[in-house]
Amino acid sequence: MKATIGILALIILSTAAWASPIGSSARTAIPSDIQQIISVDYRALKGSDTAMALKAQVLPSSLKEFETALKGVGIDPEKDVDQLTFAAYRKGKQGIKVVGAAQGSFSEKTVLKKIKLNKIKPAKYHDSDVYPMSGGMEMTFLDDNTLLFGDSSALQGALDTRDGYSPTLDSNPTMADMIGSVESGTVWSILDQQGTQNMLLSALGDAGKLADFDTLKKRVVGSRYTMNFTNGVSFDLDIVTSDSVTAATLSSLVKAGVLYRKMTASPIEKAALEEVSVNSDSSNLQMHFKAEDKQFQSLIHSDLFAAVSK
Repeated sequence: MKATIGILALIILSTAAWASPIGSSARTAIPSDIQQIISVDYRALKGSDTAMALKAQVLPSSLKEFETALKGVGIDPEKDVDQLTFAAYRKGKQGIKVVGAAQGSFSEKTVLKKIKLNKIKPAKYHDSDVYPMSGGMEMTFLDDNTLLFGDSSALQGALDTRDGYSPTLDSNPTMADMIGSVESGTVWSILDQQGTQNMLLSALGDAGKLADFDTLKKRVVGSRYTMNFTNGVSFDLDIVTSDSVTAATLSSLVKAGVLYRKMTASPIEKAALEEVSVNSDSSNLQMHFKAEDKQFQSLIHSDLFAAVSK
């Protein structure tokens, strides 16, 4: 059974995200059948050495590709982007699609001027001008300071939503309601039922094979987390369930994972585990982790993080 700190590492690595409330233009382009929303506050990241160390250590290829594509149209994520939001949504038989929205100090006029100098012409989709980007991605502006991008299918699905051809995020109350309590965090994410079930199965290891867990996972509604980098690192995860009994039982499983992991943990990991608290509050399983900057930076380079990142 993996420890609670394993859940922490797993979530960070699987979401790889760092943010503030979603802008209104971006929100209208997020489809209803959402699997996960993750948000990146680049302004806050640049102010924290620990946050930048985490980003450098666990940055996945998908985020690298998005950053490279932005640079290709003259937008430097480190300087020009204030907020980067990703939405993974289900698009029928096409499976999971991911669309990104970048908001910042860049302007549509400046970006399009550079694109036109390179003699790149747009294609029309509904009333939007869609331009090619590197890595097979495409982009369009939602407003003067908000850029929507992704592969062709993902982008078209988001524009269908924005233009009223398919339902938006706000028509999915389960997911939309989870945003309110986390969007003020430096880092935040929400994950749907199926995604949360998969996360728990991976994190709990052998405990996830128990018959009782198979019943419990059906009562999981979703999950949300925030991460802040003021005065160290603070991580708060809520797993939302249908009732207090389920939350309490899951809490017991995770606590057992902490005790098991402590027996085999390295000194760095053991010290981190001492800072983990797990409990249940009504129908929510709650996990909190707090560490000083130096402690967390050491944990980033531990065998646990290395194993999870493979």
